[in-house]
Amino acid sequence: MKAWYLLYCKPRGEARAQQNLALQEIETYIPTYPEEKTHNGKVTVRRVSLFPSYLFIHFDPQVTSVSRIHNTRGVIRIVGCKELMTPIDEGVIGAIKAREHKWINELLPETRCKEELVCPVKSGDKVKFVDGPFAELEGIFQEKNGEKRCYVLFDIMGKQQRVSVDRSTVKLAG
Repeated sequence: MKAWYLLYCKPRGEARAQQNLALQEIETYIPTYPEEKTHNGKVTVRRVSLFPSYLFIHFDPQVTSVSRIHNTRGVIRIVGCKELMTPIDEGVIGAIKAREHKWINELLPETRCKEELVCPVKSGDKVKFVDGPFAELEGIFQEKNGEKRCYVLFDIMGKQQRVSVDRSTVKLAG
């Protein structure tokens, strides 16, 4: 039965793995978020991988060989694939897609708020994401990252990950 699984790819290799899996007619999904950069006074927005080095694939292990997936260029392994593969619930993928879509629509240049937002938290504080793809999740504030961003640590996929997020998307957990 077709289900979603998580793939771990070579560093910055998720796009290459996605291309090679598409050639094998395997559905893939790389969640992204818009990242705003200012260079020489010009603001640009680009889409960045939400989970660097990871991508989701939708396939039936009884139809497509798992070894074929593992041997695809750019792929290291299917996460959690020892003896029994654990599929990811369709609702999780749907929620990520919905948040990604909402976040990208909210950050269109004509609707974006330009005022500087101050992050009132300090290193080690417990924070809650109030917006964006991590909305409703909690993490630990690590440090500021530039004028409008900060690093937050949170548990995902069984380990603690450090992500750079817009400071306006986190608040002190209460």
